[in-house]
Amino acid sequence: MPLRFITEDAVLTCAHITGRISNRPGQSWVRVEGRRLLVQDDPVGRSISGCSNTNVLAGMVPCTSTLRVQAGYSSFVRVDGHPVCLETVTGLTNGTPPGAVTYSVRSPGQSLVRSTP
Repeated sequence: MPLRFITEDAVLTCAHITGRISNRPGQSWVRVEGRRLLVQDDPVGRSISGCSNTNVLAGMVPCTSTLRVQAGYSSFVRVDGHPVCLETVTGLTNGTPPGAVTYSVRSPGQSLVRSTP
């Protein structure tokens, strides 16, 4: 099934749904509908704002940053040698419990261009 590329307008959130990830494209060469595509490592180390996972008494802290991508890069399409991010991008956050809270794409930011994984 063809998957959509994600752009700088994509909505990525932590698993708590309220935490929104700020996108910062690492390339300016390729655009879809005028918006830059995200490529390998663009989702890594990004800030997360608005995560509601807070319970000081239980030691729960909100997600504030993304960690490495676990899946969701194109194995075929590359921009300047970097795989393009697909709508299946997922990875971990720094939220609690450690190593258990993921982030993922809620909206790819465009509906025009698709690719096979």
